[in-house]
Amino acid sequence: MNADAVVLDIDGVLVDVADSYRRAIVDSIEAVYDRTIRKPDIQQFKDAGGFNNDWELTYAAALYILATGEGYAASIDSFTDAIAEAGGGLEAAESVVRAGLSAQASQRVFDRWDRNRLRNVFQQLYLGSDLYRALEGGDPDTEREGFIHDEPQLLDAETREALLADYDVGVLTGRPAAEAEIALKRVGLDVISPEHRFTMDDWAEGKPHPHALVTLAERFDAETVVFVGDTLDDIRTATNAADADPARTYHGVGVLTGGLTGEAGRRTYEAEDATAVLESVTELPAWLSSSE
Repeated sequence: MNADAVVLDIDGVLVDVADSYRRAIVDSIEAVYDRTIRKPDIQQFKDAGGFNNDWELTYAAALYILATGEGYAASIDSFTDAIAEAGGGLEAAESVVRAGLSAQASQRVFDRWDRNRLRNVFQQLYLGSDLYRALEGGDPDTEREGFIHDEPQLLDAETREALLADYDVGVLTGRPAAEAEIALKRVGLDVISPEHRFTMDDWAEGKPHPHALVTLAERFDAETVVFVGDTLDDIRTATNAADADPARTYHGVGVLTGGLTGEAGRRTYEAEDATAVLESVTELPAWLSSSE
């Protein structure tokens, strides 16, 4: 393979977000609407595609909860399958709800759908009071510790140093820049130049759009790029980059430390034509060396 550059996602690759971002999705819907989805249901939305932004996933899951209150009878599996068939993402979720309810019931759902409130509650839960004041510039409803402090590191020092020694290393994440900076500092990758990072704030399209990955490849002047992520949209990002930039080679590598786990997760990645599936990012240096 002779990879020149390695690009890393953050969530599920560098830090475990099961008890932070994913918990915030579930708990914010519960706080606003007194009902919510289960944490395992989150992966159904991720697999449907277009939900790299966890705020938008929260909005879509809240739509489902509200729709069921108006008589929408489909299971969450059927709901997310329909989202995937409609192209993935929040707009697809909206269209599925409208198609599944009468005009009057849909109107009641969308009248109650408060994305601003959901986002605000999400950020308070995730960041906690102090960081919420610092990053959001407002006063929280209550004083609390944020879920951001419950993100175990997945990248150890040995793996980090091996990657930095042998490859150009970049970051491509759906996190806002300030939250990405916190995670990168925690795992010791805040040394990566800002021009070699892409966050939610840096490009509008988000994954799986190839712009960010192709731009990083250009900035590294790389011939072969490996992108490591924890969702199908991460693999699709590498595939789309290969289509958009045929002069370079792109490899999408999935890790089993996010929502896709075990043999079922491995099969799901392989069905999406992932170049490789690793138990965790700690296997990456050895895999890169064995592929040369």
